Amino acid sequence: MSLERILRLLVQNLEDLGIGYMLIGSLASSFHGDPRATQDIDLVIDGERQALDALGARLRESGFYADAEAINRAAEAGGMFSTIDPSSGWKVDFILLKDRAFSRSEFDGGVSAEVAGLSLSLVRPDDMVVAKLEWAKLGESDKQLRDVLGTLMVQGPALDRV
Repeated sequence: MSLERILRLLVQNLEDLGIGYMLIGSLASSFHGDPRATQDIDLVIDGERQALDALGARLRESGFYADAEAINRAAEAGGMFSTIDPSSGWKVDFILLKDRAFSRSEFDGGVSAEVAGLSLSLVRPDDMVVAKLEWAKLGESDKQLRDVLGTLMVQGPALDRV
């Protein structure tokens, strides 16, 4: 399945189920900054337990690997769960919205953008820089710092520096 088809399927299901979402991660940094290859889609989501269960069922019906127990654990404890489209290798990480001021502000401040021919909610470049610096501080990957640099180089003075 192509990136366009996967994003279309994800966005349609999230919207149908009333699950708020925002595209983050490498696709967002590629949109705002220096593009890089990836087969990973990262989405912050905000939805009720029942809607998350329904999302998992819909993804399984569409051929994705979506472990119901992983979704249950994420719904109970927060965190995230992943799904994979075995036909293409695309992995989707669903990160549950954290209960903290920055995360809520970041989520509520998402912007509408066209990505892969689809209008969807995307993290603002300013918020993405802060989030990627947090991930880099946790030692997740040097890719985080490269994404920040690429965004700073492309967005430059347009970024909110307050």
